[in-house]
Amino acid sequence: MIKAVRLFCLNGLGLAVAAMASSAYARTEVAPYIELDQTFIANLKGGSDDVLTYTSAAIGVDATMETARSEGQLSLRYEHQFGWNRASADSDILSGLARARYSVMPETLSIEGGALATHVRTDGFSSANGSLAVAGDAKTNVYSLYAGPTLSTRVDEVDVEASYRIGYTRVEDDVSLSVPGQVELGRFDESVYHSATASVGQQPGGYLPIGWAIGAGYDREDATELDQRYVSKWIRGDVTVPITYSLAFVGGIGYEDIRISQRSVLLDGNGNPVVGSNGRLVTDPASSRQIAYDIDGLIRDAGVLWRPSHRTSLEARAGERYDSMHYVGNFSWRASPNSMLQIAYFDTIDSFGRAMNNSLIAVPSSGFVVRRNPFSSDITGCVGGQDGGTCFNDALAAISASNYRHRGIEGQYSWARGRWNWGAGFGWSQRKFIAPDNSVLASINGEKDYYYFGELFGGVKLNEVSNLGATLYGSHLDAGLSSVDVTNYGTYVSYSRLFGRRLSAQASLGLDALDTSDLETIISLLGQVGVRYQF
Repeated sequence: MIKAVRLFCLNGLGLAVAAMASSAYARTEVAPYIELDQTFIANLKGGSDDVLTYTSAAIGVDATMETARSEGQLSLRYEHQFGWNRASADSDILSGLARARYSVMPETLSIEGGALATHVRTDGFSSANGSLAVAGDAKTNVYSLYAGPTLSTRVDEVDVEASYRIGYTRVEDDVSLSVPGQVELGRFDESVYHSATASVGQQPGGYLPIGWAIGAGYDREDATELDQRYVSKWIRGDVTVPITYSLAFVGGIGYEDIRISQRSVLLDGNGNPVVGSNGRLVTDPASSRQIAYDIDGLIRDAGVLWRPSHRTSLEARAGERYDSMHYVGNFSWRASPNSMLQIAYFDTIDSFGRAMNNSLIAVPSSGFVVRRNPFSSDITGCVGGQDGGTCFNDALAAISASNYRHRGIEGQYSWARGRWNWGAGFGWSQRKFIAPDNSVLASINGEKDYYYFGELFGGVKLNEVSNLGATLYGSHLDAGLSSVDVTNYGTYVSYSRLFGRRLSAQASLGLDALDTSDLETIISLLGQVGVRYQF
């Protein structure tokens, strides 16, 4: 649906920015800190009998900013782990999430951006990100960032909107390609993603009793692995026909052209693919481009938009796209000022780079809560607040260099009032991989995998100086490509207490289980104690 058609819809983020623009105050909070932790990990079932023990020294900063024209939030942490034996080697961990928005011209032109640094498993159990603390060297750094302007204005009675985003995603690892499934999928290295959209339209009740919009878009991603390229161009028109004060018919028709291509792998004298020192396939620069996906033609859909109040919105559409039936929908409900529910069903052509950038864009520009696993400091789950949010679980579940048809559902709920807060996130997705029939990746063309995840988290402020929080998580990857199904589930509880104004102590206790189709279930007990000094 083109953004210009928003019958009965209120853009929550836009209202928040407008409200701040009219306010007379500015607020900036910067909280740098240093932290020392001691962690113990023991396997209760399966795995090694060694007890992993390491000491962590960390520096970090949490910051928020709100002014008449800008808002932003940052949570950044660097940690060095000192292993006590060969089973727990030294390691460095950088994790962080940042989002910011600046209004160049209030309510008209703004610039926004975001960045994420985290790490994931890459040893064939890449969906088991809850078990990073016991993954040893089998983990990799992931970086993703984006920036771009947004224009939203009105010419006479016509709404004009345009936006541009440039994104960059990089994966750093040295994991062997002998891991099941990795050779066939290819190894993601880095990609640059451009996305531009523009639309003009009117709400119902302008020149016409119906709403209308005409929009166009262009997307391009260039990935280093085999010089892969994704290009999408589209143009379409949409209408909104009111039926009652809260219900409307919506529909659209347009034209779309999508092409995915790549170059051939370089072969050695024996006809085998050449793998570089970084573990990735070497591209033959002299080869012609191979077409993995090439489709153009009409796109069309129709559905309903239901907006009974400013707190509830539902839109659902069905139609034809990607040469098949196509369904999308989203539901949001703010049951109270302290709670928010969001559910979305999606169907798109995706890649790891584009999925990471789009998840990052969905993070609110302020007011979000970053939840780190206390034993590994990673950010791999849901991030949200009272203005919505997103979950990174699905995007980080299975990193590959291949494009894929991406279908699924994702939802999250958050509630906070007084001393209590809790929330949940869940999702299901299917990836149908796309590759040229005559390429080194031909074996994965048309193959599918399925991913499921769920999280439940909450916390309570026990008194003025102490807090208690808990998280329950689970995920399952049904990986038809590598025949290695991975289930990861666990829980942890954390308690913190403040001593004076700046010194605090914390303790965490957790259980993590890793169950795969070809290895014995591993259940680990994790414990941690630490102190933090906030400047």
